[in-house]
Amino acid sequence: MAFDYGLRQIGVAVGNTNTQTSAALTVIPARDGIPDWAAIAALLNEWQADHLIVGLPLNMDDSESELSQRARKFGRRLEGRFSLPVSFVDERLSSAEAKALLKEQGHRGDYRARPADALAAQLILDTWLTEQSSLQ
Repeated sequence: MAFDYGLRQIGVAVGNTNTQTSAALTVIPARDGIPDWAAIAALLNEWQADHLIVGLPLNMDDSESELSQRARKFGRRLEGRFSLPVSFVDERLSSAEAKALLKEQGHRGDYRARPADALAAQLILDTWLTEQSSLQ
């Protein structure tokens, strides 16, 4: 299961390492970066995730921003609360790519009503799946 961490909402996607497939799932509300932990627990229970992926929003020069540090903290909390391994994936431009893909599909640009975060989480997960398959 992958997460596109944000301060107001967190995109979620699921995937399978055997089939190398992924799907955008949902968006979980957050308040100043604090997620709805019960909603995350329910998704983990429903999907029986065994590994969690968190997008790491690095700057273009590879440095970390305040949001990067908050995403790392979110990942540590996921690991602590749910006792599952967490990996971080460079997610630079994943939100922009998600928005471009949605626009190609006819999205009108109202990302408050129809956020791109779940698709961004799927793109993050796809990156991780590709990295894992190249290691084998």
